[in-house]
Amino acid sequence: MVGAPLLSVSRRAFNSSGRLNVKNSLSSNYSTATKTFGNQSILPRLPIPELDATAARYKRSLLPLLSAAEHAQVSQKIDRFVKKDGLGQTLQARMHALDEQEAKLGLSWLDRLWLNRGYLEYRIPTVLNVNWWSQFRDHPDGLISQVPEGTITDFQISRSAGLVSGLLDYSNKINDEAIPPEASRSGPFCMHQIRHMFGTSRIAANPRDTIVTSCPATAKHITVIYKDQIFAVPVLGPNGETVPLKTLENQLRQVVSRVDQLPKEQLQPPVGLMTSEHRDTWGEVRKELETIPTNASTFSAIDSSLFTLCLDNYSSPDDKDLSHRNLAHGKGAHNRWFDKALQIIVESNGRAGINGEHSPCDAVVPQRTVESVLMQEPIVDNLATSNISQLPAPTHLQWSISSKTDQQLKAAQENVDKLIADYDSVLLHYDAYGSDFMKKAKVSPDGWLQMAYQLAYYRQYGKPCPTYESASTRKFLTGRTETVRSCSVESVAFTKAWDNKDIQMKDKLALFGNAIASQSEYMKASSNGHGVDRHLLGLRCQMTPEEAASEEAAIFQDPSYWGSQYWLLSTSNTSPGDLSWGGFGAVVPEGYGANYAIAKQGVKMSISAWNSCADTDATSFRKTVRGVLDEFGQVAEDYLVQK
Repeated sequence: MVGAPLLSVSRRAFNSSGRLNVKNSLSSNYSTATKTFGNQSILPRLPIPELDATAARYKRSLLPLLSAAEHAQVSQKIDRFVKKDGLGQTLQARMHALDEQEAKLGLSWLDRLWLNRGYLEYRIPTVLNVNWWSQFRDHPDGLISQVPEGTITDFQISRSAGLVSGLLDYSNKINDEAIPPEASRSGPFCMHQIRHMFGTSRIAANPRDTIVTSCPATAKHITVIYKDQIFAVPVLGPNGETVPLKTLENQLRQVVSRVDQLPKEQLQPPVGLMTSEHRDTWGEVRKELETIPTNASTFSAIDSSLFTLCLDNYSSPDDKDLSHRNLAHGKGAHNRWFDKALQIIVESNGRAGINGEHSPCDAVVPQRTVESVLMQEPIVDNLATSNISQLPAPTHLQWSISSKTDQQLKAAQENVDKLIADYDSVLLHYDAYGSDFMKKAKVSPDGWLQMAYQLAYYRQYGKPCPTYESASTRKFLTGRTETVRSCSVESVAFTKAWDNKDIQMKDKLALFGNAIASQSEYMKASSNGHGVDRHLLGLRCQMTPEEAASEEAAIFQDPSYWGSQYWLLSTSNTSPGDLSWGGFGAVVPEGYGANYAIAKQGVKMSISAWNSCADTDATSFRKTVRGVLDEFGQVAEDYLVQK
């Protein structure tokens, strides 16, 4: 998961790191009072960058990662690729033809390519590798302490009902186009991803998964999982009306009561475990299970449900380094359905969060939705709530499995246990300063954090590394993300100089400024659709097998093509993190995943790695990052902040 920056439309503004502030955006030419999709028709289409511009930016991005000889060799291959009448020109023409064809479907040239290549063709387990997690701030009334294991509490049911109610209200507002469209000072943002939150599931299949979704989301039920038992729970009235909180609480209590009273022989197998498996394995199992009408009906109920609520009969430790893991993977991946776009998780003490499947939309969209709900806690019935006091009873979904499937479930448990044991993840809630202080120092908050990661990595490993930062392309119709290659010639010059005692501080700060300027320029270019990674992907996907094997395609055959995308640092800015904070798994075995949220007075971040790699250590890297942040703060106080 590398999501776009987290924005909350109702509260924030575009700051120096390029994040949205509605106060500022309201002064633009685009009203936020129109219907949700009211600006879609005026959005520009995602551009196809000029071939020469991509070649030049790509060459420059390789400079800090290659030797002079290696760079000279690959530069020749790039020049050969983009030359007049060369293969690059042919592929570029095909991309324009593809764009014209996709435009008839309301899509850009990138949409289906990115969905398939970036997500649905990804075959290793999505849990920890693709899915993202987010932990909510505690309820305004706090959490319950010392809840015995195996307990479902009234407070848990109450908070769950409130979260469900808030999300249902948001879903109805999407259906009614009552969510204000987002805009910046430069224009409106695309809202298409909001269509793919509710009633959305990823379906395992070979050789590529699929997505099922519905907009408007017309289902009137959610799925609730308790002790691995899955229920289809009606939560809306016959005409889609929201119902009182007490009615929702009653529905949830029915689920708990019925499961707790079930004899052991009537408990259904934990088929949700299969959603943590390798996608090929799960695809074959699902295909076989669907041939049985009982299972087909169960899959239909799960896939079409608005979202999933997981009621855990335990509480994770208060230690933040441990509590977030329950949101990332649960207890051995039980009581989860990782293929659902939205899984709300509530523990017995009232702690809550979300686990999201990344393919239908970037984390920014559901996280913003959830934040709008969290802002209302404690949630109460509103004037639009109906007086419906009773809904149809929850339906306990049934499975019919063979002994073969039972063995596959046991294998899935073994595999996910190994994956969870390999997962290394820690949090850093840094409170020495935040964006207010960074702005006083006249430094981009996003650039500040990116350079902190660059210096931390250099200090820890003595070398730079390929670094991914996500940029939002939502100013374009159906736009999602583009890559910012944060490791640059300028960032390497800065990291090499910073610890050199022979270099004066004014010179170090000049290099620091150059590095941030380079990162900011790349961010602007990527947000405008002029990064290199999506363009190169598009070109590569236009080749025939014969062309891919030819000398003219040497740009893609060179180790630098894949090597420069081997993201040893994968980062994502989901500022400000006041209401929730999250993370994702490192995207390569030897790498780190770093999610960060910059608030006015502090920074929340998660750092992930894999225990199977002897060279990475999330705890150690966190310590290095913290040291860099402390140092940046002191230097800024001494040299940059006006007294």
